Amino acid sequence: MKLSIIIVSYNVRDLLQQALDSLIYAAININHEIFVVDNASKDATVEMVRNRYPTVKLIINKNNVGFSVANNQAISQAKGQYILAINPDTITSADTLQKTIKFMDKTPNAGGLGVRMINAQGKYLSESKRGLPTLWVSLCKFTGLCYLFPRSKIFNRYYMGWINEYETAEIHVLAGAFMLLRKQSLEKTGYFDESFFMYGEDVDLSYRLKLAGFKNYYFPETYIIHFKGQSTRKLSFRYIKSFYGAMFIFAKKHLLNF
Repeated sequence: MKLSIIIVSYNVRDLLQQALDSLIYAAININHEIFVVDNASKDATVEMVRNRYPTVKLIINKNNVGFSVANNQAISQAKGQYILAINPDTITSADTLQKTIKFMDKTPNAGGLGVRMINAQGKYLSESKRGLPTLWVSLCKFTGLCYLFPRSKIFNRYYMGWINEYETAEIHVLAGAFMLLRKQSLEKTGYFDESFFMYGEDVDLSYRLKLAGFKNYYFPETYIIHFKGQSTRKLSFRYIKSFYGAMFIFAKKHLLNF
């Protein structure tokens, strides 16, 4: 099998339906399977998937086990040469899967790939390509220096601003909203680190891919639409706790050596 698509869902039934419709169309000529892992949604997501998408492999969790655990549940069952971990709040372009798989096929050193992402208004999302969030890189982001010097290799490493929006390039960090991963690479690095409940797991896995000798790529020859932050409200206590907690786990694991 060529491709295993994995979507983790939590109370985003209508967005999930939209995501599935676009993915099914994009994968029409690809030997694939689709997993939906539902983290105890209360909005009839499970019933919708069962009724509308009988071929989708549905994993139902009784509790919200988080993004990493849920993805790993599906990865452990996946038969595809490639694994696509993709958010439910996305719409995939018709040519995205064909083009990205073709690039991965001809780039054997690629462990993972991300694409150009835009929001619902068509605006480019700068998190489509990111650098490793070291202390300096994070400081430049949170103080706003990366926005004052958007193309600087010194001050905007977070968004790797010197790389053009339409330029295929090696990057450090793949966005969790769309991560096309080589299953063989995951067998070497391990799957998502389950210490991360939400946020940070994409940074961690991207870094481990690089440590294992693989490269991560930004591929802008296609795009997805990402309706950001539908599962977690920005600036909520839950968001702040999850985001900064994840960054601390990553720093403790990889950067602080304790």
